[in-house]
Amino acid sequence: MPGKRNSRATSQGNSNIQISSILMISIVQRVTTAKVTVNNQDIGKIDTGIVALVAVEKEDTQKDAERLLERILNYRIFADDKDRMNFSLRDINGGLLLVPQFTLAADTQKGNRPSFTSAASPEKGRQLFSYLQELAETIYPNVQFGQFGADMQVSLINNGPVTFTLRTASGIGRSTP
Repeated sequence: MPGKRNSRATSQGNSNIQISSILMISIVQRVTTAKVTVNNQDIGKIDTGIVALVAVEKEDTQKDAERLLERILNYRIFADDKDRMNFSLRDINGGLLLVPQFTLAADTQKGNRPSFTSAASPEKGRQLFSYLQELAETIYPNVQFGQFGADMQVSLINNGPVTFTLRTASGIGRSTP
């Protein structure tokens, strides 16, 4: 569940290296069209492609953002001629709309109100989403963005519907003091 990181020492006995089971989160949706509006102005719009809602948690790093972007760009959710999901966003040269969504980091396991204790601070969330934006613009030509911290209206036509939750893969390498 978001916000809960299961950690254990590696088999080599080095207790300073942690294995994290849940890292940066994104909900990806295959769309025929999508746009983000802020203050009645469209700030991002794509045709066929992916809308990726992205949450930043406290322990997320630039490496997590890099891995998440690679997964989004290469995740095979577009149909081939046999109607099998064999093509990635890169394969079809589709649009990518990255939208910051802090609420994805909510812990909803208990009670009737979400807890956001696992979410990154606004400063860290803005910094890491900005890094993700810069990286996406550098490596993918057809990308648009939502606006961090804004009241956004996201409109889309989900194609399928096809929706997946992506998390960066568990990995070794998070050092603890």
